Amino acid sequence: MKTLKLRIKDKHATQLNTLAGSVNFVWNYVNDLSFKHLQRTGHFFSAYDIAAYVKGSGELLNLHSQTLQAITETHAKSRKQFNKAKLNWRTNNPKAKRKSLGWIPFKKTAIKYLGVKKVGKKSLKSTIQFSLAKGQKLTIDVWDSYNLALYSINTCELVQDNRGLWYACVTVKEFPNNKCGSGKVGIDLGCKESAISSQGDKLTIKQTQKWAKKLAIAQRANNKKRVKAVHAKIKNTRQDLIHKFTSKLSKDNNVIVVGKLQSHSFTRGNLAKSVYDAGWFEIKRQLTYKCKHAGCHYIEVNESYTTQTCSRCGSRQNSPKGRTELGIREWWCECGVTHDRDINAAKNILALGLERLAVGIPSV
Repeated sequence: MKTLKLRIKDKHATQLNTLAGSVNFVWNYVNDLSFKHLQRTGHFFSAYDIAAYVKGSGELLNLHSQTLQAITETHAKSRKQFNKAKLNWRTNNPKAKRKSLGWIPFKKTAIKYLGVKKVGKKSLKSTIQFSLAKGQKLTIDVWDSYNLALYSINTCELVQDNRGLWYACVTVKEFPNNKCGSGKVGIDLGCKESAISSQGDKLTIKQTQKWAKKLAIAQRANNKKRVKAVHAKIKNTRQDLIHKFTSKLSKDNNVIVVGKLQSHSFTRGNLAKSVYDAGWFEIKRQLTYKCKHAGCHYIEVNESYTTQTCSRCGSRQNSPKGRTELGIREWWCECGVTHDRDINAAKNILALGLERLAVGIPSV
């Protein structure tokens, strides 16, 4: 199963906001009904039981019966997951203290893909049609960076972000898998460079630092709309850089070894902002599923002493040690080799990963 997130054109926002209000109404009704049933009987409603109480309401709310079923199933699943008798209310009132972001679920039988159209030299625009009540249809255009014509659509959820922009989250079961290469690479995670490979490829993010001045100006002016836009720019740029880096790794290599680094141990001091901006968790998350789809080995190893050990002779005599020598980025080993601190660590990480494969230890 794979989820594709596609940007919906803004011209559909008004209609989607109206449908999201109907979804919230059903959610709140189910939430209240389920809680009262629990108080009266001491038992939870199942999704099947709740479906009988919302049957036929789709005609009044302009929602497809499959959408109503998806709402009840999600409510029952979330209540069980969070172990709560009652979940939070959903509201799209702009004056509310806690506004819920729009959400409209659709199942496979209510979705129809109408085709793709080329816009400009590189962009693609796909059209998706959703069934509503009384035979009505919701037709939306999305910016298609994946080319949905290559996929088999399973379900779709239309979701809204905190800026009011709408996205289509399409889940697919059958999709073209990428083929991995034949190389082997080790990855060292850090703050100056978010990631550096044993081959010398570097991933530099530092978006928080780049946008810090503009973000501070917007915050002092209490311009909430601009603050949200800057945060979205930072997030989207970081995601794009990481996607390009991890996609290239999974395409060119058969074995990818990453140093096991716990980010929470670095987020209690002066390095916290740099660690959050580096996106270590996101790098490992993307490598995990991309390697799985491409069929290559993904391994995490203990990176202790990988920075201090010479990747050629194994000596630790002249290497920089401790946080006091963290600023030393190059060092000379007694065997005559000059090392870049991060590339040397990545080479040692790769060697540890290959040792694990050689002795038959399963990948993480």
